[in-house]
Amino acid sequence: MNNEVLIEAVDKAIKLGGKRNFRQSIEIILTLKGINLKTNEGRFREVLYLPHQPTKIPEICVVASGDLLLEAKKLGLRAISREEISSIKGNKKAARAIAKTCDWVLVSSDLMGLVGSTLGPALGPRGKIPIAISPRSGLEDIANNYKRAVWVRLRNQPQIQCKVGTEDMKPDEIAENVNTVYNTVESKFGVGRIEKVYIKKTMGIPVEIRVR
Repeated sequence: MNNEVLIEAVDKAIKLGGKRNFRQSIEIILTLKGINLKTNEGRFREVLYLPHQPTKIPEICVVASGDLLLEAKKLGLRAISREEISSIKGNKKAARAIAKTCDWVLVSSDLMGLVGSTLGPALGPRGKIPIAISPRSGLEDIANNYKRAVWVRLRNQPQIQCKVGTEDMKPDEIAENVNTVYNTVESKFGVGRIEKVYIKKTMGIPVEIRVR
């Protein structure tokens, strides 16, 4: 999409959103046409890494043991041990508390079964899933990637909505993030399948962007 048009829309959305007592996110909404949500196409879900990291850092939680758990602690991430996860099995309230506070749940691959049964029922309704990583992963690089990651997916209707920034970012950075999401969706579904595009602040009014 045209960069000048995007920046103009971003500026307008930021102004229309007004001021709040918290830092608002900037979101993109893409409505699609010709999508059957019951087919494989309609079950589209992908993690996308934005070129520019939003200033509101997501809470990254790591479920691991051994060296990976120690590395998570050193990086200042929420580190959850095998023992902690095992101890809350069957405790729905404790599982919901983790699911609520953790934006991304990175799990040592050998613990995926345990985490799936313990946290899965609490993560699913919030649109989150545990993500497997190797016990020998370079955790710092992975964590930095997830600080700029968003889910791009279809859920209950033919539209995709995700965060593309925060209100204190530069408009051209937000515009580049918008284009990244747009191009990813277009490459998945094909030219002409994106019907309308809007951008908005968390509490703001959607501003339509001319697609072409």
